[in-house]
Amino acid sequence: MPPRGRRPAGGSDTREAILGAASELFALVGFERTTMREVASRAEVDPALIHHYFTNKDGLLAAALALPVDPAALLAGLDQDPEHAGREIVRRVLGMWESDQETRRRLLALMRVGLAHEHSAGVLRDLLGRTILAAVARVVAEDERPLRAALVGTQMGGLLLGRYLLGIPAVRDATPQQLVVAIGPVIQHYLTGPLGERGAAAATSSDPPARQRPGRRDHGSRTGRESTPSPKA
Repeated sequence: MPPRGRRPAGGSDTREAILGAASELFALVGFERTTMREVASRAEVDPALIHHYFTNKDGLLAAALALPVDPAALLAGLDQDPEHAGREIVRRVLGMWESDQETRRRLLALMRVGLAHEHSAGVLRDLLGRTILAAVARVVAEDERPLRAALVGTQMGGLLLGRYLLGIPAVRDATPQQLVVAIGPVIQHYLTGPLGERGAAAATSSDPPARQRPGRRDHGSRTGRESTPSPKA
């Protein structure tokens, strides 16, 4: 018979209780200041069970930051219509958040942990960098692939943060379709559009020479004015 006030050993409920308590503490005080004993006390379990399920605190953090969905599966088949992949990414991600309350709860907990302190943020950045790049690998342009994946991640992360965690009124109250129309083209640009100086140079290199003529005429006219003698008084 388990001690009074403690959860019985074993079972998914015990593991989830530990994970929930750890997520709360990671978000409140950070990874470094969270102790296994505090997690056990909050979860009402024997501290030995934390080692049983998660081995150590690093394992506990990894579990707290584990994605409850597989991005590659969620975004599979984008290459079948690459010109509309940006809108499809927004549509699928919002559809998942809107329809699955338990997944939304777990993702919100993950965001709170990841935003709380630098150690957790670093772990989450590495995780998202790998998973997002893998998920969009078939539709992202060949140049600047890590940057493109990171921009997709930051754009979508900001959208989800504003809509579901911060509750920014205009973003929170917009329909998913409105957000698909507004954000989809931005994501599409990150996937396949020109980026940085090379992209800008490629875009301007196709401009007609006439675009440069006004500047040359101004220079010539200034020279002409300077070389013309002033009228005598």
